[in-house]
Amino acid sequence: MTNRAVTVTVPAALALLLALFTGAPAATAANAPNGYPYCVNGSATDPDGDGWGWENNRSCVVPGGRADTGGSAACPSGLKCGSYSVGGLGSRKQQLRNAGADALDLATAMLETDTMTTGYPYGDNKSGDAANFGVFKQNWMMLRASCNQFRGQSAGQWNNGSALNSGLGADVSCLHQSRSHYGESTWFAGHRNGASGLSNPNTQDIRNYRAAVYWIRDRINSNTANLGNDTRFWVEVPAI
Repeated sequence: MTNRAVTVTVPAALALLLALFTGAPAATAANAPNGYPYCVNGSATDPDGDGWGWENNRSCVVPGGRADTGGSAACPSGLKCGSYSVGGLGSRKQQLRNAGADALDLATAMLETDTMTTGYPYGDNKSGDAANFGVFKQNWMMLRASCNQFRGQSAGQWNNGSALNSGLGADVSCLHQSRSHYGESTWFAGHRNGASGLSNPNTQDIRNYRAAVYWIRDRINSNTANLGNDTRFWVEVPAI
């Protein structure tokens, strides 16, 4: 075995000392600068807003939150993420906010399309209850169960959902009604995988999708400029 010299930088040495004397884990690429792991589910695990969450029976740092002294966020575990500029996206963000969208709504739309618009194929190339509409790609099954505009309609009336493609206010309103109807966690499951998701809401794919949206939301919230600039944050989540 070849012996190799190990160089420890001052910040790394401080992190090691912190771990020894406070019980905090040493910093790694997946950890915050203070040595604690980043929260996979972002601020969803931080009800009091202090920047600290609780996952896997241990404390974690909310990416971009008050406890994240590095000011950067690790990607959700096992996923790739980043950001780039899209011309005119800032104006689109403002249009959504004017229609009542919050950061979580922006993140949902931002994950679905790079322009946060409805320029994708009609119904997202799906029909019936699986058809998707609006900038958030809300499925008809959940729309007709939770949104007053469509409540009680049948699976066969799915084309009515196309009204959301040109009605941004109605789109945001239906999204809020749907989240309220199902509860945020269950909503994510159904939004990602329809009836199968509602029946089995804790698959790895659904957890990845939820973590991706939360990561984007936390990036938006990390700097108020992100609410109105052309920056798009992305997470590589396979389309289904």
